[in-house]
Amino acid sequence: MLDAFPVFGRRHWRATRTAGVRGTAGGSRAFVSESASEQKPGRDGESRADRRTRVTVLVALAANLVIAVAKAVGGFFAGSPALLSEAAHSVADSMNEIFLLAALRRSRRPADRRHPFGYGKERFFWSLLAAVGIFVMGGCFSFFQGVEALRSGAEEELSGYVAGLIVLGVALLAEGASLLRALHQVRGQGGLATGLRDPALRTVVAEDGTAVLGVTLAMIGMVLHMVTGQVVWEACASLAIGALLVYVAYRLGREARDQLIGEAADPEADGRIRELLRAQPEIDSVEALFTMKTGLDSALVAARVDLVPGLDSEEVEEAAVRIKRSIARTVPEAGQVFLDVTDRPAREAAQSPAATGERGGA
Repeated sequence: MLDAFPVFGRRHWRATRTAGVRGTAGGSRAFVSESASEQKPGRDGESRADRRTRVTVLVALAANLVIAVAKAVGGFFAGSPALLSEAAHSVADSMNEIFLLAALRRSRRPADRRHPFGYGKERFFWSLLAAVGIFVMGGCFSFFQGVEALRSGAEEELSGYVAGLIVLGVALLAEGASLLRALHQVRGQGGLATGLRDPALRTVVAEDGTAVLGVTLAMIGMVLHMVTGQVVWEACASLAIGALLVYVAYRLGREARDQLIGEAADPEADGRIRELLRAQPEIDSVEALFTMKTGLDSALVAARVDLVPGLDSEEVEEAAVRIKRSIARTVPEAGQVFLDVTDRPAREAAQSPAATGERGGA
């Protein structure tokens, strides 16, 4: 995101250099923005991470497509509601992997006039669609299969049990391999706290983990049905799979919703920015600090600060540029930094740290 505004940043910098900082009484004295593209290194690391994530998604997609066909054929042949529920689960996962591939491609588009802060939030949007897909295509269909089995019952031949269990065994191996691949990437990207920041990778891990649990539940349901002759066991397995999918969809959807509506940057980054601002000799106080994630590795930072008395316009301008560059170096994800330099009422200013001599003032 830092290099998404090269033209806008240069134009605004030239305008600021020409206009200077105007006005000294009442309200805002200066509003300066600058892209930190020249300070932030290139995104080769992120691109490599994206390529690894794309491979992980493609592996999961291939596994889910093969498994979905096998489960559907086996479910119809065996007449197993649990196996049909798992087939719906795999179809939902396959559609979601397509959504995630679209997210990876579209989120890296450069900023333009209609979207001046870039397309980083595309990842969050497509992840939200994936959560909806899990809920509708997976959870709801599994509930339907479970209720239908309880209502009408189901009879299976021994060959049906065997075919279903073979299909589920193969699915368990494939889903487990895909999950191990995703967890390996998470570990390589800094562990759960860091690796799961990527909504695409987080969704793959959630889907594969849920798939392993779902296949296990389906196998247990089929075995109990085979032993007892009671279809209620498979029906309960379908209902349990549905409940699991609905819960996972809710968690993924909540994460995507928070990021789409404007989630703040990490508290640690927010704290580093606030400490940096307070440490500047030109800043008397930090009146407000706002941050918002604009993508996976980018954030917008807006701060309203009150400066110490006695600075002329050139000093204010130089301080603002230096501070924004310091923020970009300290917090690399701070792609766009805005400083709003304001005056406080005279009575408040008289009690400020600078005026009272508590901190580097007159």
